[in-house]
Amino acid sequence: MEYKRLGKTGLQVSRLSFGSWLTFGKQIGNSTAEELMTAAYDGGINFFDNAEIYSRGQSEEIMGSILKKTGWRRDSYIVSSKAYFGLGGDLGPTQKGLSRKHLVEACHQSLERFQLDYLDLYFCHRPDKETPIEETVWTMHNLVQQGKVLYWGTSEWSAQEIMEAHMVAKQYNLIGPVVEQPQYNMLVRDKVEVEYSQIYKTVGLGTTIWSPLASGVLTGKYNDGWPEDTRLNIEGLEWLKDRSLANEALEKVRKLTPLAKDLGMTMPLLALGWCLKNPDVSTVILGASKVSQLSENLTVLDFMDKITGDVMDKIDDILDNKPEHPLF
Repeated sequence: MEYKRLGKTGLQVSRLSFGSWLTFGKQIGNSTAEELMTAAYDGGINFFDNAEIYSRGQSEEIMGSILKKTGWRRDSYIVSSKAYFGLGGDLGPTQKGLSRKHLVEACHQSLERFQLDYLDLYFCHRPDKETPIEETVWTMHNLVQQGKVLYWGTSEWSAQEIMEAHMVAKQYNLIGPVVEQPQYNMLVRDKVEVEYSQIYKTVGLGTTIWSPLASGVLTGKYNDGWPEDTRLNIEGLEWLKDRSLANEALEKVRKLTPLAKDLGMTMPLLALGWCLKNPDVSTVILGASKVSQLSENLTVLDFMDKITGDVMDKIDDILDNKPEHPLF
């Protein structure tokens, strides 16, 4: 497994990581979850991603129980969680968002569910328009100072919001965010490739990518048509309800599939490899419901040499969605 420094920190994360977003506590049983985490760890993955909202806390409980059962050394793996949405359902105003109250209590509750003393990474899962960024930065700084969190970051924040957090941190000599968790894949490119481009060069920014396969769209399994299921209601995939956009995406995947075959790769491997070719990507989060699926995706690092500059150009020609950078 290859590793990469997370932004401008000293933390080394595996280029491939494992997440539990749509699986733990939902699609798979606890025994399968344990098999998947074991396969991931044995395959060299050292970063496991989670969030308070995933299965309303059950995902953290399942992952924590597995970590305790395996007996892996705590210094050999990285665990993250995220706060903003609370546990879902009908919540009061103090049970969600990025206020000091919710962040502190959400962190304590996540640690209890994980059965851990600290989180390696703690993300502000979305920007909170109701809470001053200054309050959020101070709270995350305090959690780091208390040893409950080692590094903190953001997820789906704008470049402006991230830089505002850094300005607050600089003004008060606080610990600022070091990582962002954005959606990034062949169909969703602008934030990672353009909007954050200056942040990589200035204050620094690590990225932990979610939905690299567009929740299955880029695997090619929908090449014969889109399913009428709840997958269309997944955040980030609402656009599939627009049939013109859905058909356009499907046509691109159909054209990419033979290119992957010519390279001796599957479509999922090509899509994952494409993400990893971006030098600003720290790690790509894999999700899986079967060990065989995870094992195949772990082989992507063996194919990276095949994704040459010429291949990337061919992919761009097919996708026809390369973001334009501002002229100045």
